[in-house]
Amino acid sequence: MSIQVVHVTANDVAKILDLDEAHFSDLKSVDIAPGKLTKTIAAFANADGGELYIGIDEIDKGKRLRRWRGFPGVEEANGHIQAFEGLFPLGQDFSYEFLQAPESSPGLVLHVTVQKTRAVVQASDGKVYVRRGAQSIPYVLPSDLDRLSRNKGITSFEAQTVLAPLEAVSNSETIIGFMLAVTPSAEPLPWLKKQLLIHDGKPTVAALLLFSDEPQAALPKRSAIKIYRYKTAESQGTRETLDFDPVTVEGCLYDQIRASVQRTSDIIEQVRVLGPEGLESITYPHVTLHEIITNAVLHRDYGIADDVHVRVFDNRVEVESPGRLPAHITEKNILDERFARNGTIVRLINKFPDPPNKDVGEGLNTAFSAMKKLKLRDPVIRQAENSVIVEIRHQKLGTPEELIMEWLDSHEEITNKRVRELTGIGSENEVKRIFYRLAEAKQIERVPGKGGGSAAWQKFTGNDGSEEPSSPPEEDPGLF
Repeated sequence: MSIQVVHVTANDVAKILDLDEAHFSDLKSVDIAPGKLTKTIAAFANADGGELYIGIDEIDKGKRLRRWRGFPGVEEANGHIQAFEGLFPLGQDFSYEFLQAPESSPGLVLHVTVQKTRAVVQASDGKVYVRRGAQSIPYVLPSDLDRLSRNKGITSFEAQTVLAPLEAVSNSETIIGFMLAVTPSAEPLPWLKKQLLIHDGKPTVAALLLFSDEPQAALPKRSAIKIYRYKTAESQGTRETLDFDPVTVEGCLYDQIRASVQRTSDIIEQVRVLGPEGLESITYPHVTLHEIITNAVLHRDYGIADDVHVRVFDNRVEVESPGRLPAHITEKNILDERFARNGTIVRLINKFPDPPNKDVGEGLNTAFSAMKKLKLRDPVIRQAENSVIVEIRHQKLGTPEELIMEWLDSHEEITNKRVRELTGIGSENEVKRIFYRLAEAKQIERVPGKGGGSAAWQKFTGNDGSEEPSSPPEEDPGLF
């Protein structure tokens, strides 16, 4: 295959030499055997993608002292290219280029860009590796390989059979109500078999979740929704800030989604936070809560023994769904790409009267649009090790500077803590830097006589007697 040679600047070289060897990037010497490097490439492909630079020597790992020493020429890299081409062909998932630096940095560095692949990829030793932090972890246990296949969307736990009586799905109130509403001329058991929801006389996971009145009896610890209310705006809820015992919502998925959205809305209605006009109720678009909770329930990995968690904080709602993003879906493309981990569940729940997923494939886009209409910030989607968390912040569209000045329109002063509550900024030092920028622009000034832990700022009057502010230190332990 023909590989392009790209000329880079000395500044580009410096940035590459200073890269973190982490979840998405790795640096290797040209002396490392191609077979070993295939472990890194496979690990990136089986996780979230990443970039590998071949031609960087590690002089002192502790001090991050590195040297650019690439291949003398394109032909000298043929052994690597041939080893990679058979396993990771140039195309949509894998791309290769040589980086040519200025003369002070000799040789060609081979830059390999790896996308998250739909298929499970093996290294040259025939083993499967997955990137975790800065390591390429071998997956050997059948349970690990099965979980990876589910993460890739190759298999789905919804098709597994469960040792449960057929009557749980063929003679339940849920299936009878569904049949009368959707297909009154059919009988439950033949219809369930036709939909491949029964195998070898046993119901599948999908059958129980959709049509059992109480699927939690057969699928404990993996089929309920738990709702929490934390009376705090901090990043983590604690037992001390838990307002009441968590609420557990059970039942078939159709009933679960409706009940959990309503219960979450009821809890949110009781939340009061201090805003520019005093204590205010917080409002989230009902459609946003509905779509994000629906998405969490329908697209979670039911092979993981955990429930869906909905956490209501003073300034946000977090919805955590077990399982990583499936197949080629990433945090960046999730609004544009489509993939149903549980295709049967998604298809059949859409047949219910007034289904929770009316606009199949458009739920998250609808949720984001509803937030924009209320001039609230977009939800944040982040992937944890074995779950996906969607954070819905009650945070107005506006810069921190605008929110500070809006607050001071109706209040005499503002503190660092209050700004963090208003904006969702987690760092005290970041808020300090905002204060200093506003002070330099003569928009605000320190409140005279208040310092240390009680320090506050007010609108600029020019009468505080303080000197011109200077930039705060990088790490200043004081509170403003």
